[in-house]
Amino acid sequence: MDGVLLDTEPLYTQATQQVVGEFGKVFDWSIKCEMMGRGALDAAEYLVERLSLPISPEEYLRRHQPELERLCRQAEAKAGAEHLVEALHDRGVPIAVATSSRRALFALKTERHGWFERFDAVVCGDDPRVQRSKPAPDIFLVAAADLGTTPDACLVFEDSPAGVEAAHAAGMFVVALPDPNMDRSRYPLAHRIIESFADVDLDELHITPPSR
Repeated sequence: MDGVLLDTEPLYTQATQQVVGEFGKVFDWSIKCEMMGRGALDAAEYLVERLSLPISPEEYLRRHQPELERLCRQAEAKAGAEHLVEALHDRGVPIAVATSSRRALFALKTERHGWFERFDAVVCGDDPRVQRSKPAPDIFLVAAADLGTTPDACLVFEDSPAGVEAAHAAGMFVVALPDPNMDRSRYPLAHRIIESFADVDLDELHITPPSR
């Protein structure tokens, strides 16, 4: 969802800098690119260690959460995302969201975007069935099960290297939609790399409804 369907990454950057700035630290791209796509605690542990913050990962998350919740209500759709979702829905293709965000945060991010109702399944990072966060494949395997299909029948759109690694480990076809700042060489496991949803041809990707 983040960085693929919704343009939330700048909001995460703003909320994170708000917290680390209190300790005279700077949250730059070299740190952010390693955190993208990972679970909240996993990312917080990395951030605290990398910046030598004098607080625990749990305390960082406690400070970070209110600012993030405030900002995420402003989340805008990524260009072409709503059109793609509607096109898949119109074709009768089952679709799911597999996001590291907690369910409550997912609700805040999507409350202005009614097109998320088109999804047949939503799996969030705090789902008890997701034992390990990305780059482990758990969340994608749960999403496939909720759609009633097998991993090898799934196609995943992902923006982060951790997400691409997770989808590949799940045995799924992976299309990378990288952040403009991300080095494309970090996506060796992607089956295809696109710059925007304008590059997506559903027929070329053979996205069709499942046979009955």
